[in-house]
This record gives sequence, structure tokens and C-alpha cells, in this order.
Amino acid sequence: MPAMSLRFRILGSGSSGNAALLSSDDTRVLVDAGFSARKLGELLAGAGESWDRIDAIFLTHEHSDHAAALTGLARHARIQVFANRPTAEAVQRVLKHRINWQVFETGGTFRFRDFEVRSFAVPHDAQDPVGFLIAHGHDDLLSPRRSLAWLTDLGHAPAHVREHIREADILVVEANHCPVMLQADTKRPWSTKQRISGRHGHLSNAAARELLESIVSPRWRHVFLTHLSRDCNSPAAVAAACGPALSCGFSVVAPGAGTPLFEV
Repeated sequence: MPAMSLRFRILGSGSSGNAALLSSDDTRVLVDAGFSARKLGELLAGAGESWDRIDAIFLTHEHSDHAAALTGLARHARIQVFANRPTAEAVQRVLKHRINWQVFETGGTFRFRDFEVRSFAVPHDAQDPVGFLIAHGHDDLLSPRRSLAWLTDLGHAPAHVREHIREADILVVEANHCPVMLQADTKRPWSTKQRISGRHGHLSNAAARELLESIVSPRWRHVFLTHLSRDCNSPAAVAAACGPALSCGFSVVAPGAGTPLFEV
């Protein structure tokens, strides 16, 4: 019997929307759902899946580029949506239909089928934003334990965040903007630039590199650099800034793009 595996692919990443598909032999979940339900259905179809096969959504926070699909989930009421209470209340407040909420405590661990999920607080300008460390397997020959850390939307990385992501086999982390490009941008007002670059905004390329370099003896097999600004960053700039900090394989996910299936 082959060993059970953890399969992962980013369906889309960037300031306009973020979602990833995480699956095992028995379970399929989305980590965030930041596109319209129709668009996300198309992205799922491109990955050989559909809304009918999704069991749950793990939601990091209420911003539309992470939660937009919930507006269209009335036809998929069976899907369980895991969020902390402030996030669930912020999303539910603007919806006409009721979401099948499964509320967790930030900093705690919950189980969904064969996934064990640890949440941890991150500094971002939302109600109660979190990152996730998602583990699968029993650490034996037939079911080796594998884990993925999902870390997007944070202005800086406190010590507890660094400890959580050290343990992951796969790390998804944002490298949102180049400070020079952000300051030169003519589309964003000064207040928006201040929010993005602030301690509750988004990681710059340099901040992402500092974070990666600060982790001693990480378990990472692959790092995905994500949530790039379409106007204020580029894949080449991210690779130049962060690539030298990594001894494992890495991928820079272009704005609006996804990734092929990655199996651990």
C-alpha cells in the first residue's frame, strides 16, 4: 500500500485574490477563498476539482481577497468554514445567507477529518487575522506526518510566527511589495502606502528575506513566495531578494497566477 500523501496547489495569489487547494486521499479543503464563487469554481475545474468535492474552507481573515467566495456559497451550504469568531462575525454581517461556521480559538488547534490545524495570530489590519500550520499523517511508514504553513498578510513577523513556520515541510509566505516601487506608485494615495508598509500591513521583499534568513534549521522542502502586488513588485525582484536566503527549492507565484500540483 503506498504511503498517504499531502497534495497542495495554489489556485491564485495576489492582491486581487488568494486561494489554495489542500487535499489528502479522503479530504479536500480550501485555504482561503478570495475570488468570486464562480471564478473559484473555474479555478477548481482547472485543477480537476469542483465545489461539490470541497469539504471545508480554512479562513485566515475577512478581507475580500481571502473571503470573497463566501458571498456565493448559498448553493453549497454543506461546506464547513473554519474561522475564529471575530472573522466569522465580520463576514456573516454582510451576507444574506448563513454560513456553516466552525469557530476556533486563535492560538488553538482543531481537527478536520485527517487534518490537524494550528492557528496563530498575525499582525495585519483585520479583525483577528491568523496564519495556519496544517498537518497530515500519523508519522509512521504508511502515513508520514507532513505539514504546510500558510503565512500571508502580515506587516511584520513576531517571534511566535517564526517558531510556527520553522516546523513546516511547505511554507507559503508573502513577499508583497518592493518599497521603492510602492513609493513611486501613482495609483495609491499616501495613506494606502502607509497602511501597506506599516507594521500591520504587508511584508516587503526585504522583510520576507529577513524572515527567511532568521529561521535556524528549518524543515522546509519548498517555499512559495506569494501575494505579490501587481503594480509594486515583480517575480524577478522577489527572486533576487529572497532566493539567496533559501537552501531549499522555491517558487515565486506571479500576481494572479497559480501553481502546479505539489506533493509531499
